[in-house]
Amino acid sequence: MARYLGSVCRQCRREGVKLFLKGDRCYTDKCAIEKRSYPPGQHGSSFRRKVSEFGQQLREKQKVKRIYGMLEKQFKRFFDEAYRRKGMTGEQLLRLLELRLDNAVYRVGFASSRAEARQFVKHGHIRVNGKKATIPSMQVRVDDEISVREKSRKIPQVVSAIEASLRKGTTSWLQVDAKNFTAKVVSEPKREEITLPIQEQLIVELYSR
Repeated sequence: MARYLGSVCRQCRREGVKLFLKGDRCYTDKCAIEKRSYPPGQHGSSFRRKVSEFGQQLREKQKVKRIYGMLEKQFKRFFDEAYRRKGMTGEQLLRLLELRLDNAVYRVGFASSRAEARQFVKHGHIRVNGKKATIPSMQVRVDDEISVREKSRKIPQVVSAIEASLRKGTTSWLQVDAKNFTAKVVSEPKREEITLPIQEQLIVELYSR
């Protein structure tokens, strides 16, 4: 499946906000958007264009796809599932995205970024309820236990990610036992717990056209 292989910092600059795609670097003054907040490209620092309503909706969708590391076809499937559920479609979409296994692994602090979490899952380092899980888009549920495979607990990236998460803290819908490399899903994420700069209603309006 096709994946973006360029600089992830360019994606943050294109959206004009931090998407936290590069782990701890995004929390330092080395973050590219701190130095160059304008879009990438030859005319990025000087060219300005009035964005239409459709353009704003499209940019919001692209931003969320980049945050969660998804392509259009897969993202549309998540939207369709959110649309079928009861409640506000936008909030249901964000809830489904947050409950992806790769995102949960990142949220509990077993990886420093979602891209790294996705790699850990694919390589078999993660267990869900004691069983190997290798599908990053797998949906975790309340009472599921997520853990790092015992043989993988000394991987330097895992150790450093957990140390960083202890400093920054984790979200309240996940209960983490960093000492034993385990975490439990204690509830579904609420909208107010998803602090990313997302206007989900724009995505709903885009797909409703």
